[in-house]
Amino acid sequence: MGEALKSLTISGFKSIEKLENLELCRLNVLIGANGAGKSNFVDFFRLLRAMAEEGLQKFVIEHGGADGFFFMGPKHTRRISARLEFGEYRYAFDLAPTSSAALMIEEERFGDRDGSADSVARGVRESLLTKSYAYRTISTWVVYHFHDTSMLAPMRRDQSVRDRQRLRPDASNVAAFLLHLRECWPETYGLIRDTVRMIAPFLDDFVLQSEEKGGQELVRLEWTQKGSDFPFQPSQLSDGTIRFICLVNALLQPDPTTTILIDEAELGLHPYAIALLAELIQSAAERTQVILSTQSPALLDRFRPEDVIVVSREQGRSAFRRLDPSALREWLEEYSVGELWQKNVVDGAPVHE
Repeated sequence: MGEALKSLTISGFKSIEKLENLELCRLNVLIGANGAGKSNFVDFFRLLRAMAEEGLQKFVIEHGGADGFFFMGPKHTRRISARLEFGEYRYAFDLAPTSSAALMIEEERFGDRDGSADSVARGVRESLLTKSYAYRTISTWVVYHFHDTSMLAPMRRDQSVRDRQRLRPDASNVAAFLLHLRECWPETYGLIRDTVRMIAPFLDDFVLQSEEKGGQELVRLEWTQKGSDFPFQPSQLSDGTIRFICLVNALLQPDPTTTILIDEAELGLHPYAIALLAELIQSAAERTQVILSTQSPALLDRFRPEDVIVVSREQGRSAFRRLDPSALREWLEEYSVGELWQKNVVDGAPVHE
């Protein structure tokens, strides 16, 4: 399956002018004010995933062109550089702008952590990750983002039964994935259903009845409530409930990837659901590496100080700092981590520049 990410260096990417050797653990919780750089950190992993899929140029076009990827723009920053270490291996690259507002891979390096067995690619438009050992690790990393729960969101619509092996980043195949679990991992399916019932006790079960439409076998996230066999539509699930269903699938999946990222998981959730979500995240971190961004003091309260990475904005630059429990020992005798964040004892509030 691959290795979890041990350390990360980024320079010149969006608001991250320089992030040097950030060590990552099994559980990493990013907090910070709006605009501090949490989303840019998560976007870096989306960039990586695009490179692993040989889709760098498409990714750049979809995000408005190359200029917006450089710290203060390409006139100020001439290249984006990164170095990742996982297991006994490392991967590094430099990206440079082109005259056509695209990104060129100026240099790409694969090798052991001690510097031996380096292989190098230079001046290419798409990554050569697929030809390296690093591919089997980086290609599995997933950024889950369940913000779109509108009536037209893919998670509420018909889904191909064939698209079922992995939960997609936007949960656009959640019904097909649940059907796969019910057929192949019945214990996990039952655990997911029972966990959802803890915050939606009215729910009896998912229906997941496939049907033929236009030559395709499709399924949607229909469900029944207790005391009735009438199938309700996914449009009849509240935003918070369907988002929680997606989160539970991501965190309880039986064969998780080596690293998963979840962007603002607490959106639209009831306080009780947030407490349960924290338990699920902690449990998932025993099986895979979890990187989470949050704005919720209630969710933050459920984690240890050493799990927390504070993202702050300093003179237009993102700074990253893992909390030191020993430095907060006296404060933690009276206050929770979430309370210390709200009181700005732990950095993370907006700062005037």
